[in-house]
Amino acid sequence: MRLITALMACATICAAAPNGEPKVEIGEINGAKFRIDIPANWNGGLVMYCHGYSPIAVTYKEGALPPVLAVFTDQGYALAESGYAAGGWAIQEAVQDTEALRRHFIAKYGQPKETFITGHSMGGFLTMLFMERFPTSYDAGLALCGPLAPTTYFMERGAFDARVVFDYYFPGALPPPDKIPADYQSTPDAAKELQAVIDASPQKAAALLRYSGAHSTKDLAGTLTFITFMLLDLQKRAGGNPFDNREMIYESPDDYNMLNDGVKRYAANPHAAEYIRTWYTPTGRLTHPMLAIHTSYDPLVPVRIPNRYPELTEQTGSQAMFVQQYVKHDGHCAILPAEIAAGFSELRAWKDNGVKPHSGLHPETAEAAASR
Repeated sequence: MRLITALMACATICAAAPNGEPKVEIGEINGAKFRIDIPANWNGGLVMYCHGYSPIAVTYKEGALPPVLAVFTDQGYALAESGYAAGGWAIQEAVQDTEALRRHFIAKYGQPKETFITGHSMGGFLTMLFMERFPTSYDAGLALCGPLAPTTYFMERGAFDARVVFDYYFPGALPPPDKIPADYQSTPDAAKELQAVIDASPQKAAALLRYSGAHSTKDLAGTLTFITFMLLDLQKRAGGNPFDNREMIYESPDDYNMLNDGVKRYAANPHAAEYIRTWYTPTGRLTHPMLAIHTSYDPLVPVRIPNRYPELTEQTGSQAMFVQQYVKHDGHCAILPAEIAAGFSELRAWKDNGVKPHSGLHPETAEAAASR
């Protein structure tokens, strides 16, 4: 009976295979665009990819995959990616649309022999969510540069607090963080204008850099304009300001008493706050392997944010299912294709043979350093 079952499974996969020719399918499910790539050497496995934060819903067109995604098809896996039916912090839509795409893949090409989930930035956050909430659907996860922590932590204690402290030093330079105008846009020009404002006050700029950990005023300005737009997006989605800082005591290497006396305090809209908690507060409960890779300096998602996740896995006894590595690059999601490929290979070996990757310095980075 087992032999018959195995043969039937093989027949399903073989029948769905593109007969030695690579296949690209572009379509739409419930308002969400999608793209599926099946390589000529398809091994019967599937990688579901979750894209990062985008102001608008993502669309797809014909053409070669970018190198950071081609690493999966190069290893023989089919790749399926949803553009989600909405832009912004579209966690709710991403869950629905990614799962709809996975089911579509199964219906059209057969049940994969194994399914991985991966993604960059917000997509790394989604990777964590899928590994926790859909343990029977995904065999392993590769979270890339994701904010692996409760949304309330990195949005409230990260983005919102960053804006509150910035406003203390530069009042009026940006819209109020609780009521951002609907037409506000995060653009390169807006970031350049803000950097000029910051650079015009060197002492305040230095204090902000020390508080934020940003390496330059350029990084600081780019991050602040982006998170201002993101706060606007969240206010629209949640129906009000979701964030509260009335109980916060702010730390600073400068005059922290003046800072705490001077920062403006905001109350959260309870309904809006509940929306943020729902999408999403991680549990840290894993039943299958998840490997996370982060850059050692990330101005948008500082390393203190993903460093929260090991604590969550320890609280649930799931630490054996989680490994975090870093690469020696500066910037958000500045992880090279070769590093992603090496991480995926390690994840496969972990899933197939129980060979758990080492934590700390990423192996591709270590090899490059050793060869110099």
